[in-house]
Amino acid sequence: MAVTLEVFPARKRRPLITGSYDSPKLSDAKLTRSLFLASQEISSMQPLRFILRRNSLSIIRKVKILSSIFDELLRSEITYSQSTHLCFEEMHLVMQRIKTLIEDCSKASKLWLLLQIEIVAFSFHELVTDLSTVLDILPVNDFNLSDDVEDLIILLRKQCSDSIQFIDPRDEVLRRKVTDTIDGIKHQISPDQLRLIEIFNDLGFSDSVSLNEEIQRLEDETQDQIDERSKSAVASLIGLVRYTKCVLYGPSTPSSTPDFRRYTSISDANIPADFRCPITLELMRDPVVVSTGQTYDRESIDLWIQSGHSSCPKTGQILKHTNLIANRALKNLIVMWCRDQKIPFELYGDGEPAPCKEAEEFTRMMVLFLIDKLSLRSAVAESSNGVVSELRALAKSDSVARACIAEAGAIPKLVRYLSSECQSLQINAVTTILNLSILEQNKTRIMETDGALNGVIEVLRLGATWEAKANAAATLFSLAGVSAYKRRLGRKARVVNGLVDLAKQGPTSSKRDAFVAILNLAAERENVGRFIEAGVVEAAGDAFRELPEEAVAVVEAVVRRGGLMAVSAAFSLIRLLGEVMREGADTTRESAAATLVTMCRKGGSELVAEMAAIPGIERVIWEMIGTGTARGGRKAASLMRYLRRWAAGVDHTGDTPETVPETQSIVVPTPSRIFNPVS
Repeated sequence: MAVTLEVFPARKRRPLITGSYDSPKLSDAKLTRSLFLASQEISSMQPLRFILRRNSLSIIRKVKILSSIFDELLRSEITYSQSTHLCFEEMHLVMQRIKTLIEDCSKASKLWLLLQIEIVAFSFHELVTDLSTVLDILPVNDFNLSDDVEDLIILLRKQCSDSIQFIDPRDEVLRRKVTDTIDGIKHQISPDQLRLIEIFNDLGFSDSVSLNEEIQRLEDETQDQIDERSKSAVASLIGLVRYTKCVLYGPSTPSSTPDFRRYTSISDANIPADFRCPITLELMRDPVVVSTGQTYDRESIDLWIQSGHSSCPKTGQILKHTNLIANRALKNLIVMWCRDQKIPFELYGDGEPAPCKEAEEFTRMMVLFLIDKLSLRSAVAESSNGVVSELRALAKSDSVARACIAEAGAIPKLVRYLSSECQSLQINAVTTILNLSILEQNKTRIMETDGALNGVIEVLRLGATWEAKANAAATLFSLAGVSAYKRRLGRKARVVNGLVDLAKQGPTSSKRDAFVAILNLAAERENVGRFIEAGVVEAAGDAFRELPEEAVAVVEAVVRRGGLMAVSAAFSLIRLLGEVMREGADTTRESAAATLVTMCRKGGSELVAEMAAIPGIERVIWEMIGTGTARGGRKAASLMRYLRRWAAGVDHTGDTPETVPETQSIVVPTPSRIFNPVS
């Protein structure tokens, strides 16, 4: 909808009533035909159903009368005066606005329209008033019309002039029921089910599918609001619809064919390079600018800084400060692109809706309703799967829902489904835990819940599907965001072996989740040796062409932190690293060069000789020095020094041509699902 209530004044979309349309001047005949066609189109439109029916029906009837007038004018050859032509041009604008208003109302959320009923009714009345003004100044006597048509014009003038703004009493009663229900939530009064049935039947919602569609319209509406009160009002409506859908029609029934579309798959949509975060290479949700002028996704650069880094990941420059400035212009472009591509866009940071007490209470009641369902031990797998699927969707929505679900005691109940023989139930359970783990305080709840961690690890090792295993790996990545848990997880052989096995055997998307989890755990030096023994270097080598960024980053991490043992294990990868330096993306080339620098420093002349044997390696190094990024250029210069000293027979073992703090040298890709919960 494009009209606005006075209490919800600010929106991003254009106002519905614009006052003018830029269109080329038409000849008299073409203008008359255009008016006739426009009036015919509006006359054939269906009036709005359930709400605003009388308003839309009234204006459509008036346009039908105009259609008869233009029909006769088409059959007469009349040359219009300048004033007549201007009147008809203005009438053409009014007709376009009528059509746009009806179309916008028909596509809008019914509940949001209901809250704005007064201003929408005013929009209809204002259009009738504008039509009346045009008819009053129209020189009808110049047209030589039949008596019947002149009578129609007189009738239409009277109807328009006598028109008043009105709201159908039934619409007003329905609005009062909705607002009373929401007000009751403020006092923790649960809505009466009979009242909910009455409200939603009156709005034309008779099943969970129609309510899902209404939720989608309301979520679209949220992104069109810039006023916090408006966002809060929409959030309360979403809470009302979700609660009603769950209580009246039960939890959603999952599809028999798993189609849980993950946000990582939007790479298929050919994301513009400027919309990707340089750290994760995923679509940015909340772009921010750091002191060097580079733009990153807020949560990925936050994680980078919180991990102890003080440099810009892209340029290698030391950050003068850690203040993050929102890049609102870029964010708006990303939102527009996502809409065009039909990609869901989750708002984070300063884009999240303002806290809404009513929405939180609806969420709390819905969660309690679902948890009660899970508490029934007699529930069969199919019904339990519906409940867990609903919790999964709810845990995806926002941090308030994640907190409510965990506080209501959902985690212990989800644990028992991690070993379920029902594949979709297992996927839903582990993915719900993954989405819950995004909230910081929930990480501790998961780690301390009896059986939760072991259950996730077992899904990683023995999960029924690759999707379940991948989401278990992403859960471990999320939990490892706490430093103490990083060490604890790294000491578990089942975690290490499970991640390495997934990196070796899984499909591409699952391998990526395994590698980024390994990278996070490898930040602790004591974990690196365990990963080397488990075969992580070999797994990375096999994935060089499939996942070059992740594979090279893993090799860099283990070589830098694993000593000579890691260098020996990675010796066979030297040529592959050289290929990446020649053909990879900038960040991957930097990582490959940094890895080779470390290997040359620790591995001695034999290793440098192996690097020197790579065809065209000097040319590749010179290109990186001349055209690469600042960090890549420094690493390439170090490699060139090693090559020259080796050629001159100078022993360089233990030499340190450049000193770069370890924590500033490895860019760790991050699963987008940690920042964009899995739907």
